[in-house]
Amino acid sequence: MAAVLFALLGVVAAYAASRFFPARIPADGLLLGTGAAGGLIGGLVMRTILDGLYPAATLPAAFATAAALVSLLARPPKRGRHAKTRPAA
Repeated sequence: MAAVLFALLGVVAAYAASRFFPARIPADGLLLGTGAAGGLIGGLVMRTILDGLYPAATLPAAFATAAALVSLLARPPKRGRHAKTRPAA
C-alpha cells in the first residue's frame, strides 16, 4: 500500500510541475512515469533507511525525489526569436 502512495505522490509532483511550468516541462507520459518512479524510489529508499519507524518522514522524501527527477526533464527557457540559432557569448 505504501508503494502505491509513493508513486501517487510522484504523479502529483509531476502534474504540479506541468501546471506551474507548462512552457519548460513537457506534459506527456514520460513526465508522469518519471514522477511515479521518482516517488517510488525516494519513498522506498527513505523507508529502508529509517527502517519503517517514521512513516511521516518518507512522504516528503518521496515527493522531493520525484520533484528532483522531474526537474531533470525541464527545458531551458527560450529567449528571443533566434535563441536556438545563436550560441551564447
